Amino acid sequence: MADNKLSAPALRHPEKRNRPDNPPRRKPSWIRVKAPNSPIYFETRNLMREHNLHTVCEEAACPNIGECWGKRHATMMIMGDTCTRACAFCNVKTGRPKHLDRDEPENVAKAVQTLGLRHVVITSVDRDDLADGGAAHFAQVITRIRDLAPDTTIEVLTPDFLGKDGALEVVVAARPDVFNHNLETVPGLYPTVRPGARYFNSLQLLARAKELDPNLFTKSGIMVGLGEERQAVHQVMDDLRAAEVDFLTMGQYLQPTPKHHPVADFITPEQFAAYEQAARGKGFLLVAATPLTRSSYHADSDFAELSRRRKNMA
Repeated sequence: MADNKLSAPALRHPEKRNRPDNPPRRKPSWIRVKAPNSPIYFETRNLMREHNLHTVCEEAACPNIGECWGKRHATMMIMGDTCTRACAFCNVKTGRPKHLDRDEPENVAKAVQTLGLRHVVITSVDRDDLADGGAAHFAQVITRIRDLAPDTTIEVLTPDFLGKDGALEVVVAARPDVFNHNLETVPGLYPTVRPGARYFNSLQLLARAKELDPNLFTKSGIMVGLGEERQAVHQVMDDLRAAEVDFLTMGQYLQPTPKHHPVADFITPEQFAAYEQAARGKGFLLVAATPLTRSSYHADSDFAELSRRRKNMA
């Protein structure tokens, strides 16, 4: 006899189920946003579904999704919706990923072409299960976008490729315009916030990308409000400049669920302005530091500004 009982839905973060709850704190007025409701927002969402694409905007519960999708800006997340890591800050589903979708490079490129994007950001889940961490798939996506949308500039936001020798070289050889890899937090918080990663591996990845292609813009970002000290944030800035990173982004950490890392502090706009001033003084070509800043927030206009500033320095 068939069992008619409905099975329980799979847990989005099974590794966090036994953690004690951290009730989310009330957000201050400066980081509250309106719910998305524009026609273009829904048009963009429908296009993602039509091409069977995932976006980090949705999976990571980005607060800027209404604004960005209302301008037809979406950060596409390739290689599935399931990550092999279990970072304490991240809302992307964790578990055992499915096989790569061989049609994904074509589908991403068609979506970019349909949206008429000047600049596109391609990110991914971590795929520690793949021999190359998904580097070849990144390269295929970049190549196909070049074929169908040759005027679109391409930014990749990659995993750390930890233990995947030669993976970075494959991605850089595909010639993205911007190589982004986020440090996410200060090194002292890695064991609790980003336990599957290694701070100095991530720094070396950024430095090596610049070595492989000196004309490549490199970019990294961190969240604040996780419990870091100001001096540690300044040290991260120094480390990134030593790696010749061009662009730094900083934003407020927002806790996705009670099982995630708690918000230690809500950093004020004035404190963000001070961080931005300090980062500019350290020599970054561009700095974006506001409570709602995310890695790909305003990425198209930021790329244009990066290009303008480099040209003026020549």
